[in-house]
Amino acid sequence: MNDNSKVLVGLLAGLAAGAALGLLFAPEKGSETRDKLSQSLKDLGDSIKDKAADEINNLAGLKDKVVSSVKNKLRQTEEEFADDVEHA
Repeated sequence: MNDNSKVLVGLLAGLAAGAALGLLFAPEKGSETRDKLSQSLKDLGDSIKDKAADEINNLAGLKDKVVSSVKNKLRQTEEEFADDVEHA
């Protein structure tokens, strides 16, 4: 499990524990507590979507770097091969 997954799992576990404790010790009416919990879950969902979008962008950048590196290596190999053929 990579570091980002561990952070996400920890975040979800903390949210669940906080929500459970909040429900147990809430001084408010149940409907108000449910509304707050609903909003918290919506915020968490938005946060997860943002994190996923960031990770997708990171992966896209990594893919571009890898493709560029492979193309450069291929170009170097072609040039070396052409030089070898020329001097053979």
